[in-house]
Amino acid sequence: MGLADSDGIAWVNGQLLPAGEATLPLLDHGITVGDGVFESMKVVAGRPFALTRHLRRMARSAAGLRLNFPGEAMLRLVVGEVLAANAAALKDTTAVLRVTLTGGRGAIGSPRLPGAEPSLFALVTWHDLEPPETSVITVPFSRNQHGGLAGLKTTSYAENVLAVEMARAKGASEALFPNTDGRLTEGTGSNVFLVLGGELVTPPLSDGALGGVTRDLLLEWTEAVERSVPMSALWEADEVFITSSFRNVQAVVAADGHPVGGGRLGPVTQGACEAFAAGEARSFDP
Repeated sequence: MGLADSDGIAWVNGQLLPAGEATLPLLDHGITVGDGVFESMKVVAGRPFALTRHLRRMARSAAGLRLNFPGEAMLRLVVGEVLAANAAALKDTTAVLRVTLTGGRGAIGSPRLPGAEPSLFALVTWHDLEPPETSVITVPFSRNQHGGLAGLKTTSYAENVLAVEMARAKGASEALFPNTDGRLTEGTGSNVFLVLGGELVTPPLSDGALGGVTRDLLLEWTEAVERSVPMSALWEADEVFITSSFRNVQAVVAADGHPVGGGRLGPVTQGACEAFAAGEARSFDP
């Protein structure tokens, strides 16, 4: 099974080869049942942003899924090799580096094969940064904050695919989830922040959100606080924005077709954009 329709060089289980020629077994457990974890990080002019945070989150996800993690040192070696192999193409551009670890060769069903070696691969794709403003929808199904995958970045993304397709059908770029108690949690690949009564708020991880790298940095670089909020807060907030490795800080101007936060990028959101840009300028591995 091919990994990528790309002209780049991929790292697959110890080999560097053209991404279009890279393959995994059809019975790889990451393919058959979504048994895997991954990280996607921004690469600017060949440099990965916040690499340490991404690798440590991947280690936590692997531990949560009871996958054998090869170790941070090994992952750094893989990242270095794949970036070096693509150095010429990465020189003057922004790209995505994705590193994936799966349960390896398995069976059609859920059990892993005893002694199976995990699959590890990394590849680069190209991606423009998102525009400063966007629209979102809310979906009628919930994130389970009590589920076994809560807080883990796994390859089991079918629910996210469905939500994004629903968003695109309505002219939006992202979908936001409630949790099982009706509280706002996160997007399919983003975290959400709101300005409520002059306070910058983001839902706590205990409500079911994945701890995004950009989210964590903004909690350090701004006055944002963690607090549970109902879904209705989206339309009550003075400003709303979402964050991710490729959105950075992106203002939400509409939700479910209705304006939010005045329908424009507000001053607190602009301040968060500036705080993130300043932090990124200080260190590319904060």
